[in-house]
Amino acid sequence: MATFDTNHVKNIALLGHAGSGKTTLAEDMIFEAGLIDRMGTVQDGTTMSDYHELERERGNSIFSSLLHTKWDGYKINILDTPGYDDFVGEVISALRVADTGILLINAAVGVEVGADLVWDNTEKFKTPMIVVINQLDHESADYDKSLREAKSHFGSNVVAIQYPVNQGIGFNEIIDILHMVMYRFTNGKTEELPIPENEKERADAMHKELIEVVASNDEELMEKYFELGELSEEDLKYGIKKAMIHHDLFPLFCISAKNNIGSTRLMGFIDVVCPSANEMPAQKTIAGDTLICDAKGPACIFIFKVISEPHVGELSLFKVYSGTIKAGMELVNENTGAVEKLNQLLLVEGHNRINVNELVAGDIGATLKLKNTHVNNTLHEKGKNLELPKIVFPSPNMTVYIESVKKGEEEKLSQALHSIREEDDTVKVEVSSELKQTLIHCQGELHLAIIKWKIEHQYKLEVVFGQPKIPYRETIRKMAESNYRHKKQSGGSGQFGEVYMRIEPWQEGMPDPAGLNVRNREEYNLEWGGKLAFYNCIVGGAIDNRFLPSILKGVMEKMQTGPLTGSYVRDVRVCVYDGKMHPVDSNDISFKIAGLQAFRQAFGNADPLLLEPVYLLEVICLGDQTGSVINDLQTRRGIVEAIETEGHFQKILAYVPLAEMHGYSSALRSFTKGRAKFSMKFHEYTPVPYELQKTLIEEYKKQSKEEE
Repeated sequence: MATFDTNHVKNIALLGHAGSGKTTLAEDMIFEAGLIDRMGTVQDGTTMSDYHELERERGNSIFSSLLHTKWDGYKINILDTPGYDDFVGEVISALRVADTGILLINAAVGVEVGADLVWDNTEKFKTPMIVVINQLDHESADYDKSLREAKSHFGSNVVAIQYPVNQGIGFNEIIDILHMVMYRFTNGKTEELPIPENEKERADAMHKELIEVVASNDEELMEKYFELGELSEEDLKYGIKKAMIHHDLFPLFCISAKNNIGSTRLMGFIDVVCPSANEMPAQKTIAGDTLICDAKGPACIFIFKVISEPHVGELSLFKVYSGTIKAGMELVNENTGAVEKLNQLLLVEGHNRINVNELVAGDIGATLKLKNTHVNNTLHEKGKNLELPKIVFPSPNMTVYIESVKKGEEEKLSQALHSIREEDDTVKVEVSSELKQTLIHCQGELHLAIIKWKIEHQYKLEVVFGQPKIPYRETIRKMAESNYRHKKQSGGSGQFGEVYMRIEPWQEGMPDPAGLNVRNREEYNLEWGGKLAFYNCIVGGAIDNRFLPSILKGVMEKMQTGPLTGSYVRDVRVCVYDGKMHPVDSNDISFKIAGLQAFRQAFGNADPLLLEPVYLLEVICLGDQTGSVINDLQTRRGIVEAIETEGHFQKILAYVPLAEMHGYSSALRSFTKGRAKFSMKFHEYTPVPYELQKTLIEEYKKQSKEEE
C-alpha cells in the first residue's frame, strides 16, 4: 500500500449520542471511496466498524474501531466511537489522537445528552470540530431545531455550511453556503446545480453570516471584508481552518448517511479544510519540550489503545507523533525502559489487518506483541527522552464484587481481569483487604455487561457478580471507661496483664483529658481515614512503658475489626491511665490482649455509632425528566442539594448513601430512556439511621455466630 505523506493524512473521530449514525457514516465513507462494494448496516451486523461479536449481537458500538478511507489523494483515518456514557473511555482515547472530531446529531431528536458529554471532552482537548446533522431523511427531521440547539449547547460559533432544501422523506437536496450551489443526490450520483430562486434570499443571508463569523476570528480577513465587502471561497477555507485549529469555529453540515447523501461533500471538506496533524499545535512533552510533527524528526509514537485478540495476542494501536516508523524498528519505552521491536506494522480495518512497511508522522497504525508496553506509554528512538502526556480517564461510577463459581479458578480469573484492565483503562480491579472481596470498578451496567461477557466467552470462566459490602466506619459519641484483666496459667510461666482505659470521641484541637496525668500522647492518621489519639496517663509505674506499644497494638487490631459490624473504627481518643503487671507472667501478648478487650468493652458503652459513605451525585437530564430523577433519589435516601440549568438540560446535585446506589446506572437509563448521564464522587461519612444501624449490627452478629 502506498505511503501518504504527513500533509495528506487526516485523523477524524466520529462522535455523538447512541443512534446518531456514526457507524453508518463510517460505512458510507469507505463505500464512497470504493473500498467496499456495498454498504453494510448496523441492523444486519454487516458494517466494517462494528465487527465484534458482541456489537453485532447488541446492535450498537461498544468499542472504538479504526478504519481508513481515501479521497482525492488524501488518507482519512476514521475512529468510530460508541455513544453510550458507559464507554466514555473509548471516546476519550480516540479524541487524544484525532485531529478533528465530527459530532453527529440525529435530526429527528436534536442535541442529546451524549452529545454534551462528548463536547465537554472536546473542550478539554481543544479538538477542531465539525457538527453534522444526520438522518435528515427521517419523517420527523427538524434541521432548524437541531441547528438552534447546537448553537445553544456548543456556542454561537457553530456556523452552518449547509442547509436542506427538502428534509424528511425524499430528502436529497442541500444548499451549500460555502460553495453557493445546490447539490442534488440521486442513486449515488451528485449533481451541482444553481441555487433555486426561492432559496437565494436565505442562502445569501446565511452566506453573509458565515463570512462575518469567519472574518471575526482573523484580523487580516476582517480588514479584507471591510475593504471588499466579500471574501473569496479560498479566503473562507483558510479562515475556517485557522479558526477550527484554535477551537473557535465549528462548521455544520447536512447528511443522510444511510442513503449516501452529503457524505462526499463532507469528505471533500475534511481533505481540503480540516487540519493535518502537522498543522495542529505542536505536542508538548512531560518535560515541557516541543515535539514537532515531522516525518524527518525523531521517531516517537504514543499507545492510545490495546486490543486483546484471541489466538494472536495484544494489538497495540498508536499514533506517530514524530519521525517515520518502519517495520523491524526498535524503540525504547520511556515509561518502562523496555526496548520493543516493532516486528509488524499494521493498518487496522475493523477486524482486518493490513501489513505496511512504514508509517509517517501524523498517521495511525498498530503493532503486535509489545511485551512491556501499555496504554499511555510513549515509545521513541534510542538516545532520546520523550514522554507525551497521558490520557486522563474518568473515575468509575459503579462497583461490584466478583468471584469464581468453581474453586481453583481464582488464578485464571485474576489473569482475565488483568487482560481486561489492559484493554480498558476505565476498568479498575481491587482486591480489598477491608471487605475481603475482589472488586470491579466500572462506568455502569452496560460496561459491566461487557466485562461479564468477555470473562464468560473469551476466557471461559463462570463467575458471579454482586453488590459489594459497604465500607462502613465505626466511632463513638461519648466517654466511657473500662478495665480488663488477662490472666492465663498453664504450668510454666503464664500470661498476665491488666489495663484501665478511658475512650472518648476525638476532635481537632480538643484539650487534654480532665482528671488524668498525661505523660505522653501520640496522634495517628489512620490509613482508612480519621484519627486515633493515644495517651499514656500511667502514674507510679503501674505498667512499664515497654508494654504501652503492645496495648496500642491491641487497640489498633480491634479498630480494624470494629465491635459493631467488623468495620474500621475512626476518630477515637484512648487514654491508658492504670493497670497491673506481674513480675514473671507479664509480657507483650498479655498486654496486647488486655488492651484489645478493654477497648472493645469501653467502645460498647460509649454510645457507638455506625457511619456510612455518602457520595455527591451529579445527574444531567432533560427538564421533563427532573421529577422522575428526584423521586428515584428520594427512594434511595438521597438529599437533593441543588437543581441547575445547563442549556436545555437540568443538572441535579444530590447526596446519596453508597449503600443505595447499587443498580442506579440501569435504573436511570430505564426511566430516562438512555437520555441522562451521571457521575459520582465520595463526599463524606455520615451517621447511619438508627433502625438501619440496628439491623446491620444484628446481621453482623448472626454472621459471626455462623462462622464460629
